[in-house]
Formats: sequence, C-alpha cells, structure tokens
Amino acid sequence: MNAFLPQTAEYALRATAWLAARAETTPVRAKELSEGTGIPLHYLSKILRRLVLADLLLSQKGHHGGFVLARPPGEISFREILTAVNGFPTPRRCAFGWGSCDKTKPCPLHEPWAEMADQFSEWASTTTLDRVEKL
Repeated sequence: MNAFLPQTAEYALRATAWLAARAETTPVRAKELSEGTGIPLHYLSKILRRLVLADLLLSQKGHHGGFVLARPPGEISFREILTAVNGFPTPRRCAFGWGSCDKTKPCPLHEPWAEMADQFSEWASTTTLDRVEKL
C-alpha cells in the first residue's frame, strides 16, 4: 500500500486506470474489474458506487451490464477520482499534527510540506486518465 494515499484512493485510481487502459469500451462487470486490478470485490463495489455518484463512471445493469468511464479518459483528472472517494490529501494539513499551522505560526516542516502539497495538487489537477498505458 502507498504510504502517501489512503488505500481507498489508491484503489480508485487503480480501478479507473484499468478501465481507461482497456482497448475495449464495453462495460466491465465488477468481478472482472476486481480480478484485473487485485482489489477485493466487496471493497471495490463500494468504490465503484462512489465513482458513479461522482459522475466519473456509468453503471449499466443487465446481461451486458457493468462499468465504463463516464467521459473520455482525457477529461477525468486524478483529482476528481481522489475527491470522489475522499482520498485527496487535506490541504494545508500540518505535518506535525498541530491544529493550526501557517506562515505566521509555522511548524518545523511548514515550508517543505506546503511545497509538496502544492505540487501534488497541481499534479492531480492536471494529470488525467489518458496518461495511462494501454493493456
């Protein structure tokens, strides 16, 4: 597991990336997605629901049902995915755990931590699923 992102956030990125990486655009059943990504099916089902509610995935029921991206991969940012599962790091969270940490009352890690948070935010906002390698 990634130490920087919560497991749910990592799994959400993994699931959406797997959908974006497929050559086909036909719906994928949750079980197939679970097997393809190594995400436990029960856990994945909860993540998929949140991604559907965030309008990032479409869910189709029936014999040919499953999940597909709601928009082209180039229109879905990593930030949207992380936000949908409450996995986007809290902006300006103090690395020392102090309740309030800002330029007027900085913790010892304030400047490098703020720089990292800004860079991560920029990366997540500008990186989309079209950067995913095809399977």
